[in-house]
Formats: sequence, C-alpha cells, structure tokens
Amino acid sequence: MRKVFVGLAGLLVLAVVAQFYLAAVGAFDTAPKDDAFGVHRTLGYMILLLAVVVTIMAALVRMPGRVIGLSGLVAGLALAQGLIRTLAEAFNDTGDTTLVAAAATAVVVAGLRLFAAARRKDTAIAGPGSVVALLTAGYAGLAGLALTLVGGYPLTWSSGLVAVSLVIVAALVTWRAVPGAAMSEVDAGASGAGASGASPVLSRRRFIGVVGGTVAAGAGGTGVGLAFVPPESVDAGGGRGRSHSPGHGTPVTDLRGPADPTRGGDVRRHTLTARQEAISLSSGREVQAWTYEGEVPGPRITATHGDLVEVTLRNTDIGDGVTLHWHGYEVACGDDGAPGATQDAVMPGEEFVYRLRAEQVGTYWYHTHQVSHRGVRLGLYGTLVVTPRADDGGSQATQDEVDLTLPVHTFDGILVIEGHDEVLEHTARAGAPVRLRLVNTDSDPHRFALAGTPFKLAAVDGRDLNEPDEVDGVHLRLPAGGRYDLTFAMPDSVVALIVDNNRDGGVRLRPGEPDGEADVEELGTAAVEDTSGWPELDPLHYGRPAAVPFETDGPFDRDFTLVLDRGVAMVDGAPAYAHTVNGLGHPSIPEQLVAEGDLVRFTVVNRSLETHPWHLHGHTMLVLSRDGEPYTGSPLWVDTFDVRPGEVWEVAFLAGNPGLWMNHCHNLPHAEQGMMLKLGYDGVTSPSHGDHAEGGTERAGGSNHDH
Repeated sequence: MRKVFVGLAGLLVLAVVAQFYLAAVGAFDTAPKDDAFGVHRTLGYMILLLAVVVTIMAALVRMPGRVIGLSGLVAGLALAQGLIRTLAEAFNDTGDTTLVAAAATAVVVAGLRLFAAARRKDTAIAGPGSVVALLTAGYAGLAGLALTLVGGYPLTWSSGLVAVSLVIVAALVTWRAVPGAAMSEVDAGASGAGASGASPVLSRRRFIGVVGGTVAAGAGGTGVGLAFVPPESVDAGGGRGRSHSPGHGTPVTDLRGPADPTRGGDVRRHTLTARQEAISLSSGREVQAWTYEGEVPGPRITATHGDLVEVTLRNTDIGDGVTLHWHGYEVACGDDGAPGATQDAVMPGEEFVYRLRAEQVGTYWYHTHQVSHRGVRLGLYGTLVVTPRADDGGSQATQDEVDLTLPVHTFDGILVIEGHDEVLEHTARAGAPVRLRLVNTDSDPHRFALAGTPFKLAAVDGRDLNEPDEVDGVHLRLPAGGRYDLTFAMPDSVVALIVDNNRDGGVRLRPGEPDGEADVEELGTAAVEDTSGWPELDPLHYGRPAAVPFETDGPFDRDFTLVLDRGVAMVDGAPAYAHTVNGLGHPSIPEQLVAEGDLVRFTVVNRSLETHPWHLHGHTMLVLSRDGEPYTGSPLWVDTFDVRPGEVWEVAFLAGNPGLWMNHCHNLPHAEQGMMLKLGYDGVTSPSHGDHAEGGTERAGGSNHDH
C-alpha cells in the first residue's frame, strides 16, 4: 500500500506542478475583468488547492490522527472557499457544476473518514476504505486538470459526464487493488452469511462493482453521445433571427465589385499565374516555392484612389487550387476569394477574374485562401498599395520621397524581406520624407525596431492614425497579417530597421541620392544599437482622440462573445485536439448572423496559451478596449488584432458590406485546425449549397477547403 501511495503522491506532485505553471501563465486567469468567465478562474484555483491538499494527505497516511484530521479540515476549508467564490461570481455553467460536485463529494467522503480517525486518536487512517476515498479525491483533482487541458471552454455536460465516469472507474479499480479494501469493508456481511451457512445471491462486493460500473458506463456513454449532438447552426447575437428561409435570398456570387473606375480614375489590369517554381533569394539560396508569376512575393499591385483594379488569376499546377483574398480591403463579397463561402477554388487550367475599386488608401496585401496554411507559407502572397489622388486633396509624392513596401516572410526558418534573405539596403537624400510599409505575411507576430531616427506610426492596417506622436527607442509588435506604416525625415546618418532583434539582418537606409551611391560607406556598429530592451509601443494609447461614427458604449444591435481555447472538438467531421471557438471547431461553430446597418460588437477572449491574431474579412473594426481598459489615443481601426493569452478584446463595427465573410484566427495553422467561422448577412446565401449556416459542413466545390 505504501508503494501505491508513493506512486499517487508522485502523480499528484506532477499535477500540482502543472497546475502552478498553468496558473502562472494565465490559463485559469483568463478573463478576470469579465464576470461571465470568473467561474473558470475560480475552478482552476480550487482544483489547484485540492490537488495540493490531497498530496499532503497522501504523504501523511502514517502520521498521527490529529495531523490527518487537520489535513481533512484544510481540504474542507479549501473547497468551501472555492465554492463561496464561485457562487459569488455568478456560477452558471452546468459542466462546472458537475465537476465541482464530483470534487466536493470526494473531499467530503475523505474528510469525514479522516475526522472520525482523528476523534478515535488512530495512528493511521481508519481502514483501507479511507485509502480508496483519499485516492478518489486525487482522481477528481486530476480530472479537473485533464478537463482544463483537453476539454477547454466551455465545460459541458458531455465533458463533465465523461470526467465523472473516469473518476468512478479509477475509484473502482483502486477499490479492487488496495489490499483488504474490498474484503474488509464490503464482504464482511458476505463472510458472516457464509459462516451461518447462507450464500447470498449477490454479494455486497459484486453489487457495488456492478452498480459502480453501470453508473460509470452510463455517464461515459451519455457524455460521448452528447458530444455528437450538433450545435445550433446560427448565432443571432441577441438580435433578430433570419427573415428568409434557407436557400432563399441574394446569392453571394451576385455581390461583385463595380466594373468601372470613378471619374478620373484608370483601369489597372494584372494577370497572376500561380505555379510551382524554384526561386533564388538574394543570397543565392534556392527555395522550392508556390508563386504568382514566378515571383515571391508576387507582383506589386499599386493603384491611385478611384482606380479600378482588375486581376485575372490563373492556375498552372497548384493541385490544391488557389484564390486571391484581399487582406484588409473591403471588396464586394463575391471578390473576397474565400473558397467554400464566396467561390470555388481555381483549379489547374482554370481562371477567375477579380475586380475592386480602389476606394481605401493604404497598405494591404493579397494571398491565397485555399489551403492557405500551406499556400501562403510556400509563397502565394503579394502586396497591394493604394495612394491618394492629388485632386482628392491627397499629397503628391515628391521627387525625393522614399516609399518602401516591406513584406516580411519566413521560408524554412529564414527571414525574408521583399525577397531578400540578407540585409536590404536603400539610399535616401538627407531630409527626404521616408515611409516604410511593414507587412507581416507570416502566422506569428514580428518585432520591429527602428534605430537611428525618431519616427511616427502613421497608419495601422492601412488606416491613418490621428495626430501620431514622434517616438524613439520603442519597438513595435506587428500581428500576423497586420500592417504598420512608419514615417520619418531621413537623417544624415544610417537608419536600421531591425526585425526580431537580429542586428545582422533587416533593412538599412543610408544617406545619399536615391538609387545612387551612399554618402556613408560603412555601417558602423553605432548605427545598429541593441534594441532588445526597448519597451513596446501600445497603439491603444498612442496619438490623439477623434470622433468616431457611432457610440462606443452602445447600444449594440448584435453582441457576440468568442472564447478562444484548445480542446477536443470535431473538425471537418473528425475528432481532433483543435483550436476552438466557444468549444467548437470549424465547421460546427454557429454562423454569426447580422443585418445591414447593425452595430456589432465582438468580445474576444483568449483562454489558451497561444496568441491568436483575429481577422474578420470585409470589415474594419474599431478597438473599444483591451482587458476592460478603453483606448485613450487615436481611434484604432483594424482588420487584424493580436489577442495574447489571457487577454479580452472588445471591438465594434457597422455592418455595411453584405455577404458571407470568414472570421478566423490568422495564425493559419490554427484556422486549419478549427479556429474559423462565418459571419453572414441576413438574406445572403451560397448558390452552391444553399445557406451555409444551415448546412454546416458544406463547402463550395467538393475539394475546397477554407484554409
């Protein structure tokens, strides 16, 4: 028995260490600013305390009864504290109720036996049955840890019943394994009956085993069955439901962009042919890539405000198919390039024509949205830059101005900036205005630092900030898919753009004639200072406040909460350890329903241990707050924002672009593993398969994948 306790103590110590680690990094402190999720924080700390106490009690099996009784009292107080805090914070989740009930029962049973042993002044726990109860309390604590890691949010009847089933099974196995437990406390009556000559039909031992096994099987089977019950197909966010029956309304393919530029605008036509090709980076390193027009990044697409951009996409040999998604640009939905929602993927030998009117000035990019976790990584991306028109009041570029678009990408662990895996060098005349357009095409954030000059963060995600301040000695964290525009006047010394603290790479701007000889021949170590200790610039508290087109405190016509987590869920019809939204994986996540003209709010909560860059197609969102703290600087309009572990973001937008829009994590492997859903406008349907919210698993084209 002592070996059993040693094994249990070791197991529980590991559980305690894991609980402490998860608590430290915020797994259980996900949303302390939001009462709706306070229960999960409370539950985590309660399980932590329970595991600690059970470990102590297991180590004290041979200690005097008074010490054991004191341990039982500590266990009861810990549980009571957890329950009181839980009830005080609007305990309202049935799955949590199931788990707390299981833990409470285990602790009460163990505590009563320990208390009785203390009153009798026993020198050890009274009877092997107490050992079983003690171990069962430990199993309940471990079940809580497993639910946190595997079940994720929310804790449901399904996960709760499976957890209870496993705890019962573990208790039954322990009861059979601990020497003397089953016979001394269960079969005593049977032994007495045998001595008197009577043989019971069903001994107490078998009765408990049969009943316990039946309860465990029933709970587990019910829990597994509930896991396959389909969720609601539509989430109306507290607003009005559908006004059209499924399959009736405007087909999304009818929602196409204008065919003409505005007056004075030009038509800019491009052809992008997707094909596999070996490309050479600036160092001579050869990379096997998927390309647009044989280039990585793909050809730059530029336009002036009011122009019409027409792009013909062709596919030569990308077997998975390709599309073009205009990241951050509010195109008509039929031109959004999301297979399974707005079009079929363009397969080898096929083509598709996209049109967009350049009505948003700023820095954007394009990429495939078909199997994008692979296609973008292999090179199917490029940049889109729209500049203002002079007769619209926009400033014309001067002859000296330097305007650089710098897409950052990673090939096999090698950082590449605009196709260069070595230092990228440019020249600029001293005093000339410089704009650096930073584009993060990876699935992880990048850290940028500009050494050698003060600068302004002029724009975020293509939208100008209001009265940005000049800053120096700070670094910028750019989310996956995001864009920052930096502006400054070129000094008479070298300026270095440092990416991810790599002082040997990045971009160097030297004073001199544009595209001519530099006035400074050697870079020198002073120009590339150590920026690793620089603080991060927070865009929520940068610039000056300005008016916005709606009241930031509501009321909101639609209000959606998205809890991002990791857990077991169905993804594309198969169980997986998925990246989940509200406990579900694509395509089981209910479609968010809005109507044109609605004011919509998202509350995005990251309960996981990874950063999730959240991206909504076809709309620009205003950041309202982060962790309950409203923005105090310039209004921050974004299409992609980083939700770090434990953070809670609130954003809002006006629903003014009808369609079926993808809403997903732009860490593209996370999206592929379940973290994506659709936002649909009332009255808009998919012509291929009717209404996607009703169909759930349907995709346009049999081989298409949204990511």
